[in-house]
Amino acid sequence: MRRPFRIVLRALGIGALVAGGLAIAFVALLAVLLIGPLIFWLAWNVLDFAAAVGLPELGFWGIVLATLFLVIGWLGKVAIAGVVFLVEPDWFDASAEVHWPEPTLRNFVAVALLALLASRPHAHAHERTRRDTV
Repeated sequence: MRRPFRIVLRALGIGALVAGGLAIAFVALLAVLLIGPLIFWLAWNVLDFAAAVGLPELGFWGIVLATLFLVIGWLGKVAIAGVVFLVEPDWFDASAEVHWPEPTLRNFVAVALLALLASRPHAHAHERTRRDTV
């Protein structure tokens, strides 16, 4: 084979590898963005944890904001609270009587799913560094 043709084939091979990696990363990000709200919806609306604690079911944007609130860090939580309190305070017009849920398997599974969402972003905070072991 000629040298320029070999260089082009190598470049295309690297490009295909990079494109494949980017495609996998994009699909993983999309899955995370879709799975988080799906898990929250399952726990809150389908398993009826909302009614178990005396709160209303949530619509699409309520589920998205609640999921984001659980999975992002402190600064993001402050931003979401600012949006809810300052931009759309009408969300707080409804009244609710919050109470402890009944100790059922259904409520336990709902709490476990919500805890799964809430615990993931903080996993990196518990990693040991080389300096900690010295």
